[in-house]
Amino acid sequence: MENRNFLQYVFITLTGIAMGAADVVPGVSGGTIAFISGIYEELITSINKINIDTLKLWQKKGLKAFWVELNGNFLLALFSGIFISLFSLASLVGWLLENQPIPLWSFFFGLVTASIFFVGREIGKWNLATITTFLLGAVTAWYITTLPPNENIDSLPFLFLSGALAVCAMILPGISGAFILVVLGSYKTILDAVHEYDLKIVATVAAGAVFGLLSFAKILKWMFSHYKNSTLALLTGFILGSLNKIWPWKKIFKTKTFGEKVIVIDGQNVLPFSFEGDNQLTYAIIASIIGFSLIFILEKVAEKK
Repeated sequence: MENRNFLQYVFITLTGIAMGAADVVPGVSGGTIAFISGIYEELITSINKINIDTLKLWQKKGLKAFWVELNGNFLLALFSGIFISLFSLASLVGWLLENQPIPLWSFFFGLVTASIFFVGREIGKWNLATITTFLLGAVTAWYITTLPPNENIDSLPFLFLSGALAVCAMILPGISGAFILVVLGSYKTILDAVHEYDLKIVATVAAGAVFGLLSFAKILKWMFSHYKNSTLALLTGFILGSLNKIWPWKKIFKTKTFGEKVIVIDGQNVLPFSFEGDNQLTYAIIASIIGFSLIFILEKVAEKK
């Protein structure tokens, strides 16, 4: 893997912070942030290094050789940022989601819209296969965003599966892991387990997440190695389809409370001028422009690193 200096690792940590904050918003994926920051394929490759062969290297050649093979500095910097975000910045994002939803959704809408162009231009060749895959990804993600949440489910095997599916969604650009948990009906169970320190449920979900991460990373790595254009087209479609979920203005028919979070489970996207209440259009436009511009700023920073 790359030799980096201190400032480059700071950039990776900041990327992790952004990924953690994004995953708090139902409809936005930390995988999108990883992709636009230029670290997505390295992340997938590094996760694939977590295996028996790498552990054996520790026994044969020592900790340093193991750490280098694992790309440990990269993973440590990235996941440190994610955990910092979950325990600090994510609280701010949660507050904004409750109190200033339109500017926040507008920021992410601009960011995700720019991501479509950013990821799509990485596709080397557009043909029938890539176009079909792109449309499949878009329709799939769009359909997922329309699914209503299930009732609260606390079966341990199902929670294991929920952890596996949610973490897969988190590393996929365009699909939110938090929203997947809401759809599956395990979001509140997991949230309550964390607040109540129910180690049995937390450990079950964590085990599912580890299983899902290691398994799905292998699939993604294989896809990038053998069908890179189609994989990029699929991911671009996922990002496009997710826009349905993060449109800032909605007519809300029904909500549901999960712990301290209120999730819209039945609503319809409307134009700003059809929105009931203050549409905050000026703030929304400014926020979306900032989000859109941020993608290209991140790209330039990633190139300079």
